[in-house]
Amino acid sequence: MSNTINNRYDFVLFFDVKDGNPNGDPDAGNLPRVDPETGHGLVTDVCLKRKVRNYVQMSNGNKDGYDIFIKEKAVLNTLIDAAHEQEDVKSKEKGDKTEAARQFMCKTYYDVRTFGAVMSTGKNAGQVRGPVQLTFARSIDQVVPLEHSITRMAVATEAEAEKQQGDNRTMGRKFTIPYGLYRCHGFISAPFAAQTGFNEDDLTLFWKALLDMFEHDRSAARGQMATRKLIVFKHDSNMGSAHAHTLFDMVKAVANTNPVRDFGNYKITVPPQSDMPQGVTLEIKL
Repeated sequence: MSNTINNRYDFVLFFDVKDGNPNGDPDAGNLPRVDPETGHGLVTDVCLKRKVRNYVQMSNGNKDGYDIFIKEKAVLNTLIDAAHEQEDVKSKEKGDKTEAARQFMCKTYYDVRTFGAVMSTGKNAGQVRGPVQLTFARSIDQVVPLEHSITRMAVATEAEAEKQQGDNRTMGRKFTIPYGLYRCHGFISAPFAAQTGFNEDDLTLFWKALLDMFEHDRSAARGQMATRKLIVFKHDSNMGSAHAHTLFDMVKAVANTNPVRDFGNYKITVPPQSDMPQGVTLEIKL
């Protein structure tokens, strides 16, 4: 593997959805998440990390060091216990086993060394503070959740068929928003990367995942989703050369019509490199 990263990064991710539900709320009947005070749509950091994990698993899952810890149907304590059964971990003194298991988990699982994990629920492998952190994504403008009645021309059981005297229809509900452009902020810490082993190859894969994660996450419920802009601020030091909020405030997204129904209705402005604070390099990935 390549060397761990030596630079701090801050980034802005824009993605959109058309006629879909980008992140249903299970506490609200799977309605799209919305800020009740402002009407802006929300997508959780957990939802976005799930898409990154899925992309990495699909594209690199068979490679050493790119397995995923938090994945579908995983039994986490079994994976933690397995780390303690590795020969290089078993050979350690009792007091060193937790740290050795933690290092093994970081080396083995991409998402552990990227996002971190709590691994003290089984044979203790400690806790990892991940170098990559994401905020909730928030829509630029208000979104309007819509409820649609849908019909399935079939039933699940013979009993249902008898009740309907052969009509065999099942009614349901589907929730969407017509359109929303969402903005997420992210942070990558070089000092935490040094602790987990997050390296330049991992960083390249992370950028790739952000750009392509929606391409392999298609479903009828999510409509059309796409990454629209990825703006990266690279600092020339591991501790950073400017405050993240100062950099984020330089990126604007404004609609030229209302209501908005397409990405083309937005203008995203990014400052030129000449306006960057000293020690910060602007990289536009998309």
